[in-house]
Formats: sequence, C-alpha cells, structure tokens
Amino acid sequence: PVYELRTYTALEGKLPALLARFRDHTLKLFEKHGIENVGYWVPADPPDSQNKLIYILRHKSREAATASWAAFRADPAWQKAQKESEAGGKIVAWTESVFLTPTDFSKLK
Repeated sequence: PVYELRTYTALEGKLPALLARFRDHTLKLFEKHGIENVGYWVPADPPDSQNKLIYILRHKSREAATASWAAFRADPAWQKAQKESEAGGKIVAWTESVFLTPTDFSKLK
C-alpha cells in the first residue's frame, strides 16, 4: 500500500464549511472509490488550528490512487457536494499532497 498525506488550507473563516463537507460527503465518497480514510486532524494551536485540515489516506498502490482520484473527481455526487459547499464562494485556498511509503519499522504498512 501507499499512504497519502494531504493538507488543506481553508480560506479565512471557511474551515467549518470544509470540515462539514468532509464529514457529510467526502469520507463516504472516498470509500466508494477505493480510498481508505486513515485519520483526520486539525492542528491544536493557532494560527493553523483556524484554517488547516490534515489527513492521511491509504491506497492499494500509486496506480490505484490515480484511478481512485479520477473516479472521485468525476463522480456527480462529489461535484454536487463541492458546488453546494462553495455556494458562498471557494473554501480552500491551498491543497498539498505527499505520497508516503512506510518504513520497515512503521506500525502502518
């Protein structure tokens, strides 16, 4: 497997909307498209606690990740959720993705 560390920086005041979108829609859609939800965090201290969402996903392989992301982005349910969550304007300023390979001593393999 391969893990993906993702960091979303929300626009000012938009973190609650981003969290709601993940809670209410995104997690289920990830699973539907073969993306395993490992964990989600908001930093404990300001200023990052006010605008960042950090999470880890698990994929069967890099190829599977590419296919899953393509299917997710093409899903009409995702497109609808994204459009509705951004009815008052965009909510994400920046997204960063890093693929990770577990070390031989990692608990997550």
